[in-house]
Amino acid sequence: MKILDWYILKSFLKTFFFLLLIFSMITLAIDASEKSEDFVRSGLGFSDIVTKYYYGFLPHIISLLFPVFVLIAVVFFTSKLALRSEIVAMLSVGMSLNRILRPYWVGAVFLALMLGLANHFLIPVANIIRTNFENRYVDMGNIAKQQRQYLNNIHFRVDTFTYAGMRNYDTITKTGTGFFLEKVKNNQVFYNLRSESIAWDTAKKQWKLETAVERKINGLKEEVKTLSNYYLKMGYLPSDISEDDFKKDKLKTPALNRFIKQEKIRGSEGVNAILFERYRRDASAVSVIIMTMIAAILACRKIRGGSGFHLALAFIMGVSFIVLDKFSMVFSTKGNLPPLLAAWIPNVIFALIAYRLYKRAPK
Repeated sequence: MKILDWYILKSFLKTFFFLLLIFSMITLAIDASEKSEDFVRSGLGFSDIVTKYYYGFLPHIISLLFPVFVLIAVVFFTSKLALRSEIVAMLSVGMSLNRILRPYWVGAVFLALMLGLANHFLIPVANIIRTNFENRYVDMGNIAKQQRQYLNNIHFRVDTFTYAGMRNYDTITKTGTGFFLEKVKNNQVFYNLRSESIAWDTAKKQWKLETAVERKINGLKEEVKTLSNYYLKMGYLPSDISEDDFKKDKLKTPALNRFIKQEKIRGSEGVNAILFERYRRDASAVSVIIMTMIAAILACRKIRGGSGFHLALAFIMGVSFIVLDKFSMVFSTKGNLPPLLAAWIPNVIFALIAYRLYKRAPK
């Protein structure tokens, strides 16, 4: 890294964080105006709203638009360099385009690592804060969500040969009725456990069955036992049974990986959405590098009219990236598009655009 590299890198990072601050303030102002009635109805003070909502909302929205912020920042300061003929001077003294792009690579990798770590560990914590506030104060008038406190006719797979279910379940009190658990081998039930009531014991971290009936079946023989206050470990927590559309967003990546394995065993219909979220966390970080290269190559040419054309093109490309990402998510979660492919389609397409721009750029 030479003096010139540090000059470009510092300009890159300073412009990015300045634009990040400006866009964050604009986003906060728009969101506050939309939710002003909810804030008044909640009865919370300014400090409570900041700590219980915006501490979660701001990291969430920044992570979604992070690659676009990088694209605009790089276009903005690189077009300024080109307008002042600094890029031309670099090329005229024999520097190749690859050499000029070196500090861009360093800055892009640094920001990509920052976003990747945030996606895996910080953003899930922020989503917990954000969704808890929205569920309590913003969506408190949503009757459909309130009714989801009570779940009926739940069936799930504990492992490859064990199945369980409940007739009713209360997600608030963590109690259920009509519980059953069956183990199957060679398409025949060889173990059956039933209880009219089941409750989660927070002290022992186990499910408690009152007056459970256990049956062990061996051909025509059957052994029946009545169990009083029976504690059961079945690998499912109350949070795994309750319905939460935002659960995948609130889990750190190690917990999300375990959740994916559990949902695959369970045979859940929403596995694609969870897999897409897992792959998106990596793809989003890589998109920062791709956007940086597109912006740097695009804006290094000096054109008439200054940086206006470059910025307009950057906005168009940023919007196109977001739209393409949303379309991929819909086709994956609602259709048959593989989640891994859906998460990486925007990166593949824009990487091809970056390669095309690089081949046509003056070296």
